[in-house]
Amino acid sequence: MAAADVKLMGYADKLSVTPGEKIRFMVSSEAPSYEAAIVRLTRPDHSKGPSYTEEVISTHIDGQYSGRKQPIHSGSYGIVRNPSSLGRVDSFTLQAWIYPTTPQKSDVQGLLTKWSEPQEAGYGLFIGEDGHLALWIGNGDGKVDKVRTPVTLRASSWYFVVCCYDVDQEKAILRQDRLEYEPSDESSAIVERSIEAQNVQNNDAPFLIAGSHRETDETGKEFVRGVYNGKIDSPCVFGRALNSSEIESLRHGAPPSNVSKDLIAAWDFAADDSSSRITDLSGHQLHGETVNMPARAMTGHNWAGGEINFRVVPEEYGAIHFHEDDIEDAGWEADFELTVPQLRSSVYAARLTSGDAEAYIPFYVRPKKGAPTAPVVFLAPTNTYIAYANESLHAEHDYTVFTDNPISLAPEDEYLAEHPELGMSLYDVHKDRSGSAYSSRLRPILNMDPKYKWYVNGPGPRHFSADLYLIDWLEEKGYQYDVITDEDLHLEGEELLAPYHVVLTGTHPEYWTTPMVAAIEQYLNAGGRLMYLGGNGFYWVTGMNPERPHLIEVRRGIAGTRAWESRPGETYLSTTGEPGGLWRYRGKAPQRLVGVGFTSQGWGGAEGYDRKSDSFDDRVAFIFEGIGEDEVIGDFGLLMGGAAGDELDRLDYDLGTPPHALWLATSSGRHSDYYQYTVEDILMSLPGQGGTENPSVRADMVYVETPSGGAVFSVGSINWCGSLSYNDYNNNVSLITDNVLREFASG
Repeated sequence: MAAADVKLMGYADKLSVTPGEKIRFMVSSEAPSYEAAIVRLTRPDHSKGPSYTEEVISTHIDGQYSGRKQPIHSGSYGIVRNPSSLGRVDSFTLQAWIYPTTPQKSDVQGLLTKWSEPQEAGYGLFIGEDGHLALWIGNGDGKVDKVRTPVTLRASSWYFVVCCYDVDQEKAILRQDRLEYEPSDESSAIVERSIEAQNVQNNDAPFLIAGSHRETDETGKEFVRGVYNGKIDSPCVFGRALNSSEIESLRHGAPPSNVSKDLIAAWDFAADDSSSRITDLSGHQLHGETVNMPARAMTGHNWAGGEINFRVVPEEYGAIHFHEDDIEDAGWEADFELTVPQLRSSVYAARLTSGDAEAYIPFYVRPKKGAPTAPVVFLAPTNTYIAYANESLHAEHDYTVFTDNPISLAPEDEYLAEHPELGMSLYDVHKDRSGSAYSSRLRPILNMDPKYKWYVNGPGPRHFSADLYLIDWLEEKGYQYDVITDEDLHLEGEELLAPYHVVLTGTHPEYWTTPMVAAIEQYLNAGGRLMYLGGNGFYWVTGMNPERPHLIEVRRGIAGTRAWESRPGETYLSTTGEPGGLWRYRGKAPQRLVGVGFTSQGWGGAEGYDRKSDSFDDRVAFIFEGIGEDEVIGDFGLLMGGAAGDELDRLDYDLGTPPHALWLATSSGRHSDYYQYTVEDILMSLPGQGGTENPSVRADMVYVETPSGGAVFSVGSINWCGSLSYNDYNNNVSLITDNVLREFASG
């Protein structure tokens, strides 16, 4: 199917529901109608293995629905929705500190505006298409005065900007001062111009920060044009034209309330920085809100570099970074709603079809709180799915350096390249090259689909679709199991895990919040059992604000294997206030929790494991029941031909692997140089970091006993589950997994 053939897409308002709860589905269809049904997902789509399967569930939503195209409008901005006092002005001053990142993007960008485009009425401070600062004044009768500076703004530099209009003196002043000193700075300017006196026409437009004006699309949905790329710090509005000494006072940091009693609004972006609220300190209650989650807790114009925790020096973190391609909530209307019947706990989806077009909207049915239905629970790594949502790294990086497989993009990935309004993953960068720190599930996620195949590893399933290998295996082996999600665990903690004998991870449980880590530690310390059936897990510190659980945040920090790097001073999570980056640098390396941690990645084939001497210890005889002494484990599989592949984890006592851990098996010495050692472990620029030379490029199988009779079994590889169904489920990866799960689930 061609990229243009993605005619159906949608999302749900929840990822996890219990019987009796309601879940709403939002759909956009280019077809005039489509069919909807609920299906239980039981097996992924892979040409080399058992064929894709799903079970149709009869529910009240079954049937045909009228199709409609629902647009998405990306771009973040601030809005004051009822700014009556901001409209009743004749003379005024607008002032802010700005850090434009794409000043010359061939489109007008609003900074501080109360502008009606249809009426050509109001006023505002803009960046013009040519990168010049501009003041607009419109009287609503077709007369618009535009004053602009003669020089363009420089990208990624702080500026003090101010515009004044004095209706009585018929004068406008526009000023941009670059903060960094430079002799004969050609990007600073002051313009003073006489203009014919006119009354600023009031209008019903909201006051916008980082947007030009509001429009309405063909569906009646309002959105904002002229979205700005860059930071804004400490914006304020006065009800008269300030004089030069008052402007200089602002320039040198005087509080706006001390400068003039004519202050109308002064927004402090450092306040309420974990929410969407923007706080007005003027006393006039002109509070606003942000839309589409711009980046908060960002360094301001006065950040001195002496402290990197924004909660310690909030006065130095008064900036918000806005982006034209931010998206938090697509805001679509619901097409249908399901009251969940008494379904078994498992993985489900709303299946949409119209002719050859097809789409799935996944969700999980979990047991009612406090009423588990099985001794085994699968913890779906939904944070990972959201982190990788609509990933477009193929446009940024050449993956051929990691693989000997020909790379052919999936149709979904081609479509995403053409439709950036669907938003990006935590691996992508914005158009201004800053990293994408937030990702939301309230939008269509095209690579969270049971039939999605990743273009690098085969192609084959990855993340959501790859985790169906485990669901398929559980079904084949007849295990009773429940499912829960990362979001459930974050919100409910260890109490959610306590009833279960064993917790199973997915293939790539990479993104963990502080409450999640605390919950799994408490569970293990109380005697729980964990089967870590993936690789590169427990890696990134992840933020999730309980008021906005649909959204996760990651700051990439200054170390770790990463697609972008946080800028200086911006490594703390705005949603929680805690330091971001790797859990390793918070004293919680994955080795401390599960015995192994990330060591290498590559997609140049996959390998098997060789048994180590610890695998013959009597304590783990149950694991290797039926396995030969010299038998290679997992030198086969549906993903790149082996169980040890994609991203790999190693045992490391220096990083916290418990000294009593048993090192059962390893793939050391088997990998090609397409697999490279992880960057956080390379302290100097040294050769010999590939799989043929560095013995730490490996996947390790480890068993760790924990207090009160608990235990952890870790396989150290994303590909492990891709080998479970090989040879009609008759293989040693399947056997070992079965041996461990039967023992762990026995209680």
